[in-house]
Amino acid sequence: MPVQSAPSQPDLAALQADIADLTARRDIQRALNAYMRGQDRLLPEVQRRAFHDDAWVDCGLFAGPAAAFIDFAQGFLADCAASQHLIGQVDLQIDGKRARGEVYFIAHHRIRENGEEKDLFVAGRYHDEYEDRGDGWKIARRKEVVDWARTDPATDGFLREQTALHLARRGEHG
Repeated sequence: MPVQSAPSQPDLAALQADIADLTARRDIQRALNAYMRGQDRLLPEVQRRAFHDDAWVDCGLFAGPAAAFIDFAQGFLADCAASQHLIGQVDLQIDGKRARGEVYFIAHHRIRENGEEKDLFVAGRYHDEYEDRGDGWKIARRKEVVDWARTDPATDGFLREQTALHLARRGEHG
């Protein structure tokens, strides 16, 4: 009868590397969520948590420091009746205290054009660089690439007639 060997002990270094990788991914996801929630709820202080103080953003319509971008984005979004940004695939390559990522998104904005409500849909990707500088993982550089966009007439006016629905109002944070 063959002798069975004792189960091998886990490689401590490999476990620590896995924990560091998982922690980085979790913290980067938190930064991505703060960015999106801050935009949609018009909470610049929440959006600001996604970025390092010296971060750079290039969204095509604006390129500059993240703080100025947040003011730009909040101004645009404040003019929308509603907005919702959804995160899709998140592909991260983590290397120590730095990481790169490609983040898919779809954004819906309720806009007014020539007196009519319209729905503007934008789909694209963020090409990000993240860093952990001791205060958590945050965006250091962001470039937004738009894959497609379209504008449609708003067709949900019937929702306002439904008194039982809990319709959100712009700026509500609940």
